[in-house]
Amino acid sequence: MISRTLLYVRRITRQLWFRVVLLSACSLLALAVAPWLTGFIPEDLGDRFGRDAALPVLTILASGMLAVTTFSLNIMVSAYRTAAATATPRVYRLLLEDTITQSVLATFVGGFVFSLSAVILFRSGFYTEDAAVVVFATTVVIVALIVGSILRWIDHLSGLGSMDHTLRLIETRSRTSLRQRAERPCLGGCAITDDDSDARPADSIAIPAAESGFVRFIDMTALNTLAKEGDTRVRIARSPGEFVLRGQPVAWLFTEDEDLADTASGHIEIGDVRSFDQDPSFGLTLLAETAQRALSPGINDPGTAMEVMGRLERLLWESTPNDIPDAREDVSFPHVEMPPVTARHLLDCAFPPIAHCGKDDPSVMDWMQKGLTALSDHPNSDMAKAAQSLADHLFPAQSD
Repeated sequence: MISRTLLYVRRITRQLWFRVVLLSACSLLALAVAPWLTGFIPEDLGDRFGRDAALPVLTILASGMLAVTTFSLNIMVSAYRTAAATATPRVYRLLLEDTITQSVLATFVGGFVFSLSAVILFRSGFYTEDAAVVVFATTVVIVALIVGSILRWIDHLSGLGSMDHTLRLIETRSRTSLRQRAERPCLGGCAITDDDSDARPADSIAIPAAESGFVRFIDMTALNTLAKEGDTRVRIARSPGEFVLRGQPVAWLFTEDEDLADTASGHIEIGDVRSFDQDPSFGLTLLAETAQRALSPGINDPGTAMEVMGRLERLLWESTPNDIPDAREDVSFPHVEMPPVTARHLLDCAFPPIAHCGKDDPSVMDWMQKGLTALSDHPNSDMAKAAQSLADHLFPAQSD
């Protein structure tokens, strides 16, 4: 189970500025250590690959990389806005984590920082002729990296912002989230068997939500440690992805210690937007929203809706384990209880919204019926029963 600290580190590394700062820092580090590497340079290379050879190349890089970076940023923003307009606005945050785009832009900015800083250092007389050879060699490496990034960027631009690229990105991220949650349906805690997990249990006090918003992350490790030290148990009332208002119960604590409840509240992250980290249904919701937009009267694109349903079927078929996992066999946090993610919940996030918008399109509804029929043969009996039950609900005439 990922800790909260590791989660924050992972989120930081997914942001664009992190790679930009990292490569820029590496560029400055390479310039700083250049004078210390002069002992490895043959004496006769200073005349051929020294200051006069490096400065013209660095000047070209300093002027060119700034323009290329600005142009690339404009393309990225335009492509992401197009994807958000054609798919769903909530996919914009996922597109910002595109590693190829981040790496390319970071290379461009790093090349600009390197070349501009090198020109300044050369003009200030910081480098000797031997150090200039090291800088020239580093410049050659930087140029090679920039050329490779440009070729990679050209190939990536062919699909950036397109519907295919957007759907593929959502599906890939959703598959990871679904499989992780399938392996640990209760995030390593004990499964709640009660039908009404929202009701206040006896002999418990509420753990209030620190703010209004979506439950984004539950630090199971910290909650389990806290409950163990207090000789009590925590029961999660709002799973990741659910909305809660400030002060409402987000979990229950089987004790009368109000201070302990306030401390436990700090281990449940709540934010303005949902996250993929512990929410397997978020990706299904994004795909369903894309299909809904495609079926709107202004767009009227049933083909995209059917493609989305195909991806939903594939996700639910491949990311659901054939055997029903026994939550009791994988309990890493025995002092924390929470309801598992059910197959019916995943199906409800995927198909009913599309059915609502595509009920007047026979081709869309026919595809949906065939998809639910296929999922009703899933080796996992929970998924099979849920798919059959949803099919009977959406297509009552065919079930008679």
